[in-house]
Amino acid sequence: MRVNEILYTLQGEGYNTGKAAVFVRLAGCNLQCPFCDTNHHTFVEMTEDAIVEAITQHPANMTVITGGEPALQLTETLIAKIHAIGKTVAVETNGTMPLPPNVDWVTVSPKELYVGPEGRSIIKKANEVKVVFDGTHKISDLGIEADHYYVQPCDTGNIQENKVITEKCASFVKAHPRWQLSLQTHKYIGIE
Repeated sequence: MRVNEILYTLQGEGYNTGKAAVFVRLAGCNLQCPFCDTNHHTFVEMTEDAIVEAITQHPANMTVITGGEPALQLTETLIAKIHAIGKTVAVETNGTMPLPPNVDWVTVSPKELYVGPEGRSIIKKANEVKVVFDGTHKISDLGIEADHYYVQPCDTGNIQENKVITEKCASFVKAHPRWQLSLQTHKYIGIE
């Protein structure tokens, strides 16, 4: 598997914010979102067993498989091996490709607003939906049933612009109380 990085940190976004987790960032994506902050071209080849061995070096019960787009590489066997060491597996996906059936927690971050129809989610049921909110694109019915719905301010790299987007996010949540605000808390507290 092409692995961009394996990182032990705190989940900074969504429902599991604040929980310790091992992040396995897989390289590559099938979309090109304008705000993406991941280098998809830097990676090392690792076997599933090497990935599991790296995960065992950390005490957290949660493993988060992310990307790029993890569904490009994620296998049912890798998830089973992570389960075998007593860890749960959460996946952060754009939802455009099917996931293995043994994932414990699914976060769909649909990108149709930003890249068009190729970003439409085929995953119709998830634990949480997290939409990156830029303050200009209208969030409509996404057709995804979830337990939790989040809007997350898009980080433009500009402090003043980010403040405006965050204020628009807050206004959106007040007008649409099914949604909650998700902040990238890891950036606020200065951790990866």
